[in-house]
Amino acid sequence: MRSNVLARTLVGVSAVVGLAVGSLATAGTSFAASQPAGKPAVSAPTIGIPTPSNNLGLTTERAKNWQCRLRDNGYDPGPINGILGRESWIAAQHMFNDLGLRVGPVDGDPGAGTTIVPLQRYLNLVGYSIVVDGIFGAQSRIAFSDLNSTGC
Repeated sequence: MRSNVLARTLVGVSAVVGLAVGSLATAGTSFAASQPAGKPAVSAPTIGIPTPSNNLGLTTERAKNWQCRLRDNGYDPGPINGILGRESWIAAQHMFNDLGLRVGPVDGDPGAGTTIVPLQRYLNLVGYSIVVDGIFGAQSRIAFSDLNSTGC
């Protein structure tokens, strides 16, 4: 009798674990499939491969507007293609440094210290009132998107 209880318990636990693993395995694909068209371009980081772009929530069209803003201010963002890659962020970091927004070393990585904080300072410089915290949350995304609603 006791071995039946143990066997049933093991079968039940195995089923729960199997369902949990299956749910986790398909969670990413179901989330990706549920994203509507026209949403911001985003690249997931891959181990060993540099992240090709990070539009920080901008649609491709608004990312093009940011690239045009950089170009029109004398900084070369590379191709105006709506993909904010390393060249675009290097251009932005140079602009931020020239404006005294304290980027530090220019590396083309849109990280918290080298791009996010200076970008938040830049948004405040051009008329937005956002918290400069190094976290590119909703307030920062809305301001950055609004800034780039027109351009090219």
